[in-house]
Amino acid sequence: MAGGSSNYWEDLRKQARQLENELDLKLVSFSKLCTSYSSSRDGRRGDSNSDTTPLLNNSTQDRMFETMSVEIEQLLAKLTGVNDKMAEYTSTPGVTSLNAALMHTLQRHRDILQDYTHEFHKTKGNFLAIREREDLLGSVRKDIETYKSGSGVNNRRTELFLKEHEHLRK
Repeated sequence: MAGGSSNYWEDLRKQARQLENELDLKLVSFSKLCTSYSSSRDGRRGDSNSDTTPLLNNSTQDRMFETMSVEIEQLLAKLTGVNDKMAEYTSTPGVTSLNAALMHTLQRHRDILQDYTHEFHKTKGNFLAIREREDLLGSVRKDIETYKSGSGVNNRRTELFLKEHEHLRK
């Protein structure tokens, strides 16, 4: 039984490490996606008449964001399940002789899970805030650009009228 239970613990540790590695890679990609979303929006701000299109348009980025969010949430849930199984194992009678080392390992895996969960929620929150801000300001930006392009024509007309008025006064 001791050999079998030791293998069970090792299997759980391997699963936890595998999920942690997978989560780490997904979180890096997720962070890059969110950063590219905000930088592509920022880049467009200064270039109102730009004909360039970002590599990924916003609807594609939004779909990728949603897909990656679901994948990361699933991985976090799996890792939580593995951590719970590890916690159950440490409270099994007969494992008390190794309990201190097991508890230390379990706590390390819990800390990693907590860090990844925190990082995911922070990145997701930042992305949603940027997207909401851009959606709210998008129409205002269009109105300003329309006003600027229209007022340029109006300024030209005003200048012509003033020149004509001055000419008539002479």
